[in-house]
Amino acid sequence: MTEHRLLSEQPTIDPSSTVIDSYLGSWTDIGPNTKIEETEFGDYSYTDGDATIIYSTIGKFCSIASHVRINPGNHPMWRVTQHHLTYRRIRYRFSDTDDDTIFDWRRENRVTIGHDVWIGHSATVMPGVTIGTGAVVGAGAVVTKDVEPYTIAVGVPARPLRRRFSDPIIKDFLKSQWWNWDRSQLEEHFHELCDVDSFLKLIHERR
Repeated sequence: MTEHRLLSEQPTIDPSSTVIDSYLGSWTDIGPNTKIEETEFGDYSYTDGDATIIYSTIGKFCSIASHVRINPGNHPMWRVTQHHLTYRRIRYRFSDTDDDTIFDWRRENRVTIGHDVWIGHSATVMPGVTIGTGAVVGAGAVVTKDVEPYTIAVGVPARPLRRRFSDPIIKDFLKSQWWNWDRSQLEEHFHELCDVDSFLKLIHERR
């Protein structure tokens, strides 16, 4: 029998995970061995575990599979040695201060992920990348360029494969901004969220 772990408005964080200087929205679920640092993590989004997310903005309802890395570290290839002892100087007792220029560069090149994005197993999203709402990143992909909304991107480096829906439907979805509905609206229209035709009918009737 499948075990059902109930979530709540308070973030659920596995004891093995670490969250540093970050905001976690309601109904979020942080899986095992995840590290989140200086990140905004939107309502209902989750990690399946073993993920590393640093200096990023993650939208609502995002599905982040296991072993995903978002905004991974860069090494100073322009130096004689690119080893991180050149900037993590305190750790190796070379200085009383670290070289913050490396970390500041990553902070200035945040990753931005829209709403309802699915990032597949072992994918990597490089610094400065924006992934649009409704997009899918395939397993093992390395995303070096922006991904348009509702686009499936796969490969190394990741390239667009196809769009999930036609342009008119994508336009309707984006205009609806259903991800900003409150809990009562989500409960009332849960059926429509599971069926494209019903959802389109609903939002057209509201206009």
